[in-house]
Amino acid sequence: MARIDSISKTFDPNEAEPRLYNEWSSKGYFKPDPDTSKDAFSIVMPPPNITGQLHMGHALDNTLQDILVRYKRMKGFSTLWVPGTDHASIATEAKIVEAMRKEGIFKEDIGREKFLERAWAWKEQYGGRIVEQLKKIGSSCDWSHERFTMDEGCSEAVKEVFVKYYNQGLIYRGERIINWCPHCLTSISNAEVEYEDQAGHFWHLRYPLEDGSGYVELATTRPETLLGDTAVAVNPKDERYKDIIGKMLILPLVGRKIPVVADDYVDIEFGTGVVKITPAHDPNDFEVGQRHNLEVINVMTDDAKITEDYPKYAGMDRFEARKAIVKDLEEGGYLIKVEDHDHNVGTCYRCGTTIEPRVSLQWFVKMEELAKPAIEAVKTGKTRFVPQRFEKNYFNWMEDIRDWCISRQLWWGHQIPAFYCDDCGEIVVTKDDEAVCPKCGKKMRQDPDTLDTWFSSALWPFSTLGWPEQTEDLKRFYPTDTLVTGYDIITFWVSRMMVAGCAHMNEIPFKDVLIHGLVRDSQGRKMSKSLGNGIDPLEIIEQSGADALRFALVTGNAPGNDQRFMPDKIEMGRNFANKIWNAMRFVIMNCEDDIDLSKVDESKFTLEDKWILTGLNRLVEEATVNYENYDYGVALSKIVDFVWESYCDWYIEIAKSRLFDKECPSRLEAQYLLNYVLGVSMQLLHPFMPFLTEEVYSNLILKDSKESIMISDWPKAEDIGKYPEDEKMMTTLMGAIRSIRNIRSEMNVAPSRKAHVIFVTPDESIAKIFKDGLPFLERLASVSSLDTQGNKEGIPATAVAALFAGGEAYMPLDDLIDISKELERLSKEKDRLEGELKRVAGKLANEAFVSKAPEKVINAEKEKQSKYQEMYDNITDRIKMLSV
Repeated sequence: MARIDSISKTFDPNEAEPRLYNEWSSKGYFKPDPDTSKDAFSIVMPPPNITGQLHMGHALDNTLQDILVRYKRMKGFSTLWVPGTDHASIATEAKIVEAMRKEGIFKEDIGREKFLERAWAWKEQYGGRIVEQLKKIGSSCDWSHERFTMDEGCSEAVKEVFVKYYNQGLIYRGERIINWCPHCLTSISNAEVEYEDQAGHFWHLRYPLEDGSGYVELATTRPETLLGDTAVAVNPKDERYKDIIGKMLILPLVGRKIPVVADDYVDIEFGTGVVKITPAHDPNDFEVGQRHNLEVINVMTDDAKITEDYPKYAGMDRFEARKAIVKDLEEGGYLIKVEDHDHNVGTCYRCGTTIEPRVSLQWFVKMEELAKPAIEAVKTGKTRFVPQRFEKNYFNWMEDIRDWCISRQLWWGHQIPAFYCDDCGEIVVTKDDEAVCPKCGKKMRQDPDTLDTWFSSALWPFSTLGWPEQTEDLKRFYPTDTLVTGYDIITFWVSRMMVAGCAHMNEIPFKDVLIHGLVRDSQGRKMSKSLGNGIDPLEIIEQSGADALRFALVTGNAPGNDQRFMPDKIEMGRNFANKIWNAMRFVIMNCEDDIDLSKVDESKFTLEDKWILTGLNRLVEEATVNYENYDYGVALSKIVDFVWESYCDWYIEIAKSRLFDKECPSRLEAQYLLNYVLGVSMQLLHPFMPFLTEEVYSNLILKDSKESIMISDWPKAEDIGKYPEDEKMMTTLMGAIRSIRNIRSEMNVAPSRKAHVIFVTPDESIAKIFKDGLPFLERLASVSSLDTQGNKEGIPATAVAALFAGGEAYMPLDDLIDISKELERLSKEKDRLEGELKRVAGKLANEAFVSKAPEKVINAEKEKQSKYQEMYDNITDRIKMLSV
């Protein structure tokens, strides 16, 4: 028992967690097993941005991944979890530009090359921060496989894909309407636009006909774009306007002549059935303009200010210009009325700025044909979403997919591998870093734009495994098995990885997509800086340990659902860890250091032994199914219930008499099972709470224990004894014990006061259970002696009944309490209640009180009267019963 001296009285996560993580890493446990005969299992980490600081979303995402990987590792798979980070073009460039601004430097002042030197230096300084934070929560990634979306291999993959798509005619450069962020000063894709409801207005305007015959009325939510109107449209089937189709209007404030065109796009039923057409600043208007060969007039600068072409408004911000233009429209007699109107407005997902649709020369990927195999893969079940309902999000996006704008007006990122000849206009797309014009021999200029960050992220499942090289990792670990991610990036990322995998690997990138929800605060609100309700997972780890954080994140978690983060769950996790640690210390304290487990005799297993083994068998079977179905919250709940209640509260308590009796013939068996059941429980719990379980497992006395719980074999139900009849007997006994305990507790009977019990049951087999179980009843229910009988004949009228499944237990009242003292106490309480009832009755009979007191006060007195009367009646009945 000297071993107990080396085990601390409490589990210290701040000491244990970094020590254990370093041990696991240094021993190579995170790496895949080199044995190629083993089945492979692989996942890729959704790469956090290098700008990132660990938040609760990262903590949940990586906890779920780690649970999955640790489980599969113990199941005997050769597991590979590929970690890495994303260069995050927009976010990173914004950080660096902001830092330079504080120095009084602008990126244009130092040029691209010097800017990129700063960017790489920034990445080296801050990019690894989140990696170290991920280690703190226990992420068992293979760090030797760590990748970065702009490392040499991933960059080669990006060039390979761009050139391949271009040569296939799937990438093109053209002037199209795109989403422009006036703050980030770059285009963004449709998937990067977040829509929010904003309060706005409908401004009803009149546009006069050139011939002076009248005007048309229309409404707009953006009067500032009127400067770029090149037509007004009506529906060709609208009888109201058939006579003006083809006529010219005079554009208010500008004086430009614009035509009335007929187009099916216009909804006859909406508003006046007349729509202003601004091809440069609205995607629908752009399409109408294409059909009618309308001029495209851009009226805004990159930062959404009015251009110099309109001197009166030049340099005004678009919203400032809106006010000025509305004022001028009103003064000119063009404004008819203004209506309030709430509408959906697109904002930049990075900075929240309202998006400006604008026509721009950009690079695009044709997505319609590329999307088809990816859609089919989900429809045929090659890739499945968990929960399945998220397929709808996927199909909604993919089946209505538009061409993807992939060029960004940034310097940090993958520079587009396209080169231009300024002399003859030739374009060359190549994987080479330089190009010479094939027509005139001049050195060519590379396109200054970079690719959308999601272009490289789309290749993540195979670029990280070495593609386009046909590496051993690629052969062994692609396709990956499961992608764990949030529902908020199904369109951003999941869909694009599906497209890329099908296009370049002719194979899906992953078999399962496990979707999790958002971590919200305790009130169900999204965590945000503006609300000040963010919770720092690193602080929780510092205060309570990673295991407590992981416990809190998984407790109550269900795939796809948002969850509320409750501080109480952290406390529950800590308490559970303390319970396990104390149980482990008790077990070790009651086992000799030289215990010989080879002498364990299963024929000596007692009723309680067979009961706990049967429960463990069921737990292994059910928890394994839960793990396989990603029902981690359910699995954890079952493990907690078993360890806390069945093992700690019942089995340990029952086993104490055998442990403390050194002559007990089954003492060794009790010692063995206390270690074994806790050991198996720790294996089941390990993916959830890896650090605590490692420490407990390493201290237990187990047959065939491994060097680390991480590499131990996942328990199998068939290896654990199953004794259903013994379990039934024990469950019956436990039910009786609980009922007797509850009655004694309600009556405030001290445990030291023993009582005779009469068990009434018509079932002789159950009666035998109670007779054989007397030792349990003596220790756990303070039973002094017992009788059994088939009916209630002869049961004293004052006996107290405890009901349970299988029968009833009766205890003579004078065994539980001193009747004379109880009568004295009840008499005093009766007198007190009589006084209270008299006081309340007098108050309610007082007309002055009733007429002046608020209704709320009167009702409170009536409630007191009712409560006192009920208490009085109960005490009167009890006095009668005890006086028999």
